[in-house]
Amino acid sequence: MKPIQARIIGTGCYVPERILSNHDLEKMVDTSDEWIVTRTGMKERRIARTDEFTSDMGFIAAERAIASAGIQPEEIDLILVATLTSDYIFPSTACLLQARLKAVNAGAVDIQAACTGYIYGLAQAKAFIEAGICKTVLIVAAEKLSSIVDYKDRNTCVLFGDGAAACIVSNKGSGLSVRDVCLGADGELAELLILPGGGSRNPASQESVAANLHFLRMEGKEVFKHAVRRMESASKQCLDNAGLKEEEISWLIPHQANMRIIEAIAKRFNLPSDRVYLTIHKYGNTSASSVGIALDELIKEKQVAEGANILLTAFGAGLTWGASVLTQIEDSSHV
Repeated sequence: MKPIQARIIGTGCYVPERILSNHDLEKMVDTSDEWIVTRTGMKERRIARTDEFTSDMGFIAAERAIASAGIQPEEIDLILVATLTSDYIFPSTACLLQARLKAVNAGAVDIQAACTGYIYGLAQAKAFIEAGICKTVLIVAAEKLSSIVDYKDRNTCVLFGDGAAACIVSNKGSGLSVRDVCLGADGELAELLILPGGGSRNPASQESVAANLHFLRMEGKEVFKHAVRRMESASKQCLDNAGLKEEEISWLIPHQANMRIIEAIAKRFNLPSDRVYLTIHKYGNTSASSVGIALDELIKEKQVAEGANILLTAFGAGLTWGASVLTQIEDSSHV
């Protein structure tokens, strides 16, 4: 009997309707379209409505992934939600989605790995399925970053947008085999990218609000240095584990954080630009949902042939990083 191989059998994504362009930001802070494009590659990003929350965006993405997979919500055994902007500290956003989706047979839990959350979710889903604990796992990565961005801070407000992605990971069916997942972290560098307020260390108070502790803070130059090196090493390890050579990468989907980081990663793998899938110009950095949105759009816009290899890699606060190799398989016999 062949071992169980986890595979993505359906994907979905959602981005809000409102567009916040670089020209809009020029009216809000001391910046320019040229400055933003040159340094980040971003032209616009999507911003959720004031009455639209992380669970709302995740719900739409989840429904689309469920439909794409051709399953029913009651078939889902486990819901994993990757987010750093959960609706509440508790209960989990995963539980909110479990109820709204009517996934009555599913367990539910949130994952907090910042921008690497989608890949951390893939690792957990793969483990649950290949251990025989679950047959069907829903991964949702959703972020309302506009709720924690200081739109007076020109160094960070130009970077982030809102959005959600989802996928169904199963033990059978056609789709993208999750060949391998590699994860990493370094908590020694936690303060490079942090939301200081709102937790037990700095609970909400008049003082914490006055000190702007409830907005994210980032040391951009330091984050950049670690991002390229960590994503490269995770990606190489993942390819080695999967028995693949760099030239066998069909598509690279990097975390959509900064065009310079993306170009540096592509260069280190000698990948031409037409094999690097980008959404950064239209969505900016949507944290955990970044690679998931790009994966969904790639599948729907391009012909992903049987045997094609897709490399995902991401890096985020924590610090966390990771990579995953996915291979298109046409039916459950090709595992």
